[in-house]
Amino acid sequence: MSSPKVIFGFHAVGVRIKTAPASVIEVLFDAARRDARMRQFISKAQEAGVRLVEADGLRLSKLSGSHGHQGVAARVTPLAATHSLDELLEGIEAAGTVPLLLVLDGVTDPHNLGACLRVADGAGAHAVIAPKDHAAGINATVAKVASGAADTVPYFMVTNLARTLNELKERSIWCVGTSDDAPGTLYQSDLRRPLALVLGAEGEGMRQLTRKTCDELVSIPMAGAVESLNVSVASGICLYEAMRQRSAG
Repeated sequence: MSSPKVIFGFHAVGVRIKTAPASVIEVLFDAARRDARMRQFISKAQEAGVRLVEADGLRLSKLSGSHGHQGVAARVTPLAATHSLDELLEGIEAAGTVPLLLVLDGVTDPHNLGACLRVADGAGAHAVIAPKDHAAGINATVAKVASGAADTVPYFMVTNLARTLNELKERSIWCVGTSDDAPGTLYQSDLRRPLALVLGAEGEGMRQLTRKTCDELVSIPMAGAVESLNVSVASGICLYEAMRQRSAG
């Protein structure tokens, strides 16, 4: 059996209690915090029947490895991986749903990954894909920033990203990469088809092989003085443009 792990913050712990209460071993909370948000959180935890343990801020900081715990942390058993990527895609195809995937190349900052997972969840993306090397894995910081999306959006770390993109293309999934020097913009691309949006880390962008493997390159129009956007912001823009196009018909 996998070892228990720690998640922290109101959103991350709250989503786990809501979606998988049986996986929650115990919830530790700062008894000195008596504001409305904490009272509401404790009430929902009690309704779900999870074990509540009073703790002080120092213990919570040590447990979570962060001072950003908001007075809440939980020891949980890891959730079983939803599917392999192949199984996920087969399920999407069987359901007659149009795939929407987010591919991150070289995103190593856990805060960026957490934010990307959060926007992926909001836009209804089916999964986030990243290489095993040069990428952040899921940890407590990612789960905190993702506000629960680390539990709801499948995150697949693959051995060879270019090969995985080629496998997606064999399934007729169109791979669209973002690049500052692309000839066309995001808004000129048809994002209603089966789609994988490919983004690189801020500054360095996609690796050359990843770039060459994409079916199409697009840019995000920039009207101001800055030259690039944070990868999580760029992910949100791309995913929500795909969502907008699809909802428009």
